Amino acid sequence: MLVLSRKPGETIYIDDETIKVKIVSIEGNRVRLGIEAPTSVRVRRSEVPPNNPQSQQDTDEDQRPRLAS
Repeated sequence: MLVLSRKPGETIYIDDETIKVKIVSIEGNRVRLGIEAPTSVRVRRSEVPPNNPQSQQDTDEDQRPRLAS
């Protein structure tokens, strides 16, 4: 596992910039992430099982809003 320290506004790129993870904000013990990825890459929260209907609903409703550059 790679562990990185980042500040709000900083970005991590995965797979030659195919996936972009931006630290949107840090408030107390919560970190808000913005994720930009091709629609072919499935992104889900670990607390939602992959076969859970909520997981599919999240994917269906997710239009993957893009972060402002």
